[in-house]
Amino acid sequence: MAEHRHETHPEIMRRLKRAEGHLKSVIAMIEAGKPCLDIAQQLQAVEKAISNAKRTLIQDHLDHCLEETIGVLPRDQRQPIDEFKAITKFL
Repeated sequence: MAEHRHETHPEIMRRLKRAEGHLKSVIAMIEAGKPCLDIAQQLQAVEKAISNAKRTLIQDHLDHCLEETIGVLPRDQRQPIDEFKAITKFL
């Protein structure tokens, strides 16, 4: 299988590495007996970083891979594709 990369992959990697750092921090906090509120805040940061990475990956896939697959469409036929891409932002 050929290598598959997009311009957003470095950004996604940064977000995932940030999530990894937050997750390690959460584990250390639990092991150290830190307050639940502090742990919950760190867990929220992990969730947000992963969610943002996923959203970026999906949007990038739709913007590039889907467009390559369907090819150029006349403006009057693009509405369903554009609506599909727009609604995925709510995932």
